[in-house]
Amino acid sequence: METLSDTSIPSQRPPEPKTFHRWFIALPFLVAIIWSVVGLDITLSRLLAAPGDAWSIIRQMIPPAFGEVYERGAVGKIFESVYIAWIGTIIGAFVSLPLAFLAAHNVAPLWIRSPIRQLFNAIRAVPELILAVILIPVTGLGAWAGTLAIGIHSIGTLGKWACESIEDIDEGPMEATKACGGKWVTGMRWGVLPQVMPVISSYWLFRFEINVRASAVLGMIGAGGVGSELVSQLSFRNFPAASAVLIMTMAVVLTIDTISAAVRRRIIKGAETTDEESRTLEAITDLTGIRS
Repeated sequence: METLSDTSIPSQRPPEPKTFHRWFIALPFLVAIIWSVVGLDITLSRLLAAPGDAWSIIRQMIPPAFGEVYERGAVGKIFESVYIAWIGTIIGAFVSLPLAFLAAHNVAPLWIRSPIRQLFNAIRAVPELILAVILIPVTGLGAWAGTLAIGIHSIGTLGKWACESIEDIDEGPMEATKACGGKWVTGMRWGVLPQVMPVISSYWLFRFEINVRASAVLGMIGAGGVGSELVSQLSFRNFPAASAVLIMTMAVVLTIDTISAAVRRRIIKGAETTDEESRTLEAITDLTGIRS
């Protein structure tokens, strides 16, 4: 009589993939890496010399010349970058919000949403730096070109994020508005907007953080901001002054990021609390209705 211990149990392990299949998947990645390294003209001598060259420049940056850059008005340039990012974010927010409603598949027909979605894609395909280069001949050198470049690029990104938020809503309030005889605009105002505004507001703040960093780069091509001061110091190889500009810029950017992140967490937490309160109220109402 055979016992359970004597009975051989067949192995149920899944078959291992063949070595050929592994190489078939890995080979394109290896070819792409080698092709990229060759295209970048990276040599072993340059890699070995890079740490020493970097350390030589870092030593020349110490100590930072804060007094010199302050006298040159670097603080004003840093805040000019913040102004550019802020106005650019406002432009992107106010233009993208109505377009997002026309691009969402659950609130707009195909013949409207398809062109707007393609518009968002086209805007996101062009970096802020290229937009600024295109706008400088129109607006001239200065902060206005950088502001428009950031604002236009923000339309594409914020529009996509807002559109996805609208598509994830609970359609119950919108259907209730239609049942009461409300028009499309009324449904958007009372059925959709209250649901998506907390999330969209957090996206606006997050985009502002990104725009602050982008505005610092735009100054390097004459589109306003602290980038022009940094390029000027590096051109004359004034590394202590360039170090001071970098440190001051990083301090402002980190401060804005910290404050913005705290506000975004508060907005999202408030939205989650409101949802929980609404579900609790609905449960109490249902329970009261059953008991009555």
